[in-house]
Amino acid sequence: MNRAPLIFLSIFFALALSWTGIVLVNQISYGSLQPVYDENDGKAYPLQTPGLAARGKLVYQDLGCISCHSQQVRRLGYGSDIARGWGERQSVAHDYIREDRVLLGTMRTGPDLRNIGARQADHTWHYLHLYDPQITSAGSNMPPHRFLFETRKVIGQPSPKAIQDKLPEKYRPKAGYEIVPTERGESLVEYLLSLKDTYAYPETKNVYVEPAPEAGKEGEKK
Repeated sequence: MNRAPLIFLSIFFALALSWTGIVLVNQISYGSLQPVYDENDGKAYPLQTPGLAARGKLVYQDLGCISCHSQQVRRLGYGSDIARGWGERQSVAHDYIREDRVLLGTMRTGPDLRNIGARQADHTWHYLHLYDPQITSAGSNMPPHRFLFETRKVIGQPSPKAIQDKLPEKYRPKAGYEIVPTERGESLVEYLLSLKDTYAYPETKNVYVEPAPEAGKEGEKK
């Protein structure tokens, strides 16, 4: 008896059921999610990524930042992301609904960046970190990205975007020259600053876990 058709149909239905369970069910569950309009703020969350930041996302992808950084904060009990200050809550599906490509990442050679815009809201910090991570994060294994900056002669008034005065002495150019971020550098920093999931969606009310009291401090609670 030829059982090839039966075997083929069995494999086909097994794959079909797997696809239904993995893809279709998730699409039904999350595909209909819409931005949440907050009447108090007069805004719909998550916010749209500004144009310059959207270009910066392309720079982020082009430089391969996804190889060393993730963009997903794990919930309490599944890692120490929140204890490290990488986010105030776990990431939820709502955080990503405006993104046509989600850059979750696969490795954490460096810290998670999903909320780097909330942790470090200063443009200068990001420029210094990109110029040489040792300036802001001693011991970092991230390589310098000085190709995102231009050293040029000052003609007329110095650029308001120049960073040489913020750099340690050994990094500064000779007198009459300045260091300014390129368009790619500016775009990348704007993208990093846009990464902040601080809005509390309805589903996040169940993702907080009360930390266990420290030994010897149970009696301090009133």
